Amino acid sequence: MGQPESRESEQQELPPGQRLQRGWPVTHYGPVPKFKPDRWEFRVFGATADGEKHCWNHEEFSALPFSSVVADLHCVTKFSMLGAEWGGVLARTVLELAPPADNVTHVMVWAEYGFSSNLRLADFSAERTVFATHKGGEVLTAEHGFPLRLVVPHLYAWKGPKWVRGIEYMTADRRGFWEERGYHNVGDPWREQRYSYQEEPGDGPEL
Repeated sequence: MGQPESRESEQQELPPGQRLQRGWPVTHYGPVPKFKPDRWEFRVFGATADGEKHCWNHEEFSALPFSSVVADLHCVTKFSMLGAEWGGVLARTVLELAPPADNVTHVMVWAEYGFSSNLRLADFSAERTVFATHKGGEVLTAEHGFPLRLVVPHLYAWKGPKWVRGIEYMTADRRGFWEERGYHNVGDPWREQRYSYQEEPGDGPEL
């Protein structure tokens, strides 16, 4: 009897339209970038509180406070991983070290090849949003985002890009890569906000 109860419990944790995934499929657009530690830099720019750009090289970023977060991952392609352990630097830590200006409402997350994803500041600053370097105690593989990927557990996974290189503080919303190509501007899996045609007034800027 324990097995059916377990499956029922898992189903209750899945957002609408999602299926439980035991493994971790590799999904991304474009090639896997080659990591060059001597050239890698994480930048915070845009509307910072002090008007300055803040930068960390790979060694400096790796020395920032490390936190572990247990959180789900929901892909818009309809698979979900439940209860994964992510390790890395909390988004809140970055916000404390490089504060945004008072009028910042959104951030743009920038990754390799100019890929981008926009987030409301409230989503970026959520308690479990993390710049992950590890999963399950192991360093991420290149295919899964090494050296750095953003995990925003309460939104669809495309909102947390792989191969992150920095964030831009914004005083108004602006659509990122997939958001410009028909994906929902917010991306809440519990509301099945998959595509832009589902958007309601206030969900995002006009396409």
